[in-house]
Amino acid sequence: MANFRYRLFMRLVSLYPPYLGAGVRVSYPKDDVHRIVVRNLGPGYLVWDKAAQIEFLRPGRGRVTATFHVPPEKIAEIREAADRGEKVEPVLVAEIVADDGELVARVTKRLWVRKKDLSRT
Repeated sequence: MANFRYRLFMRLVSLYPPYLGAGVRVSYPKDDVHRIVVRNLGPGYLVWDKAAQIEFLRPGRGRVTATFHVPPEKIAEIREAADRGEKVEPVLVAEIVADDGELVARVTKRLWVRKKDLSRT
């Protein structure tokens, strides 16, 4: 059942009009920066996407890959600031690279993070 849902999801994503018109086909979705931060911080934190920007550097022909990586030091920095009650809006960058190794685009993502107020739940 899960395999069927996954294949259906992939077909639906590939039919998303901006992707369809540009000839984009999503072949394997992975976790983005938001999910990586949520998973590493744990259930005691709220994480929202606040803003994103894509800087297109050259046309991507063929297969392109985006790799999202958040170093453990950055996760610790975010956690410590949120634990102190500070406004935390980390900016994280991912590069989109073509199969030939050329940089195609750069994605900049701003998150909003805070510690959950357990008295509200």
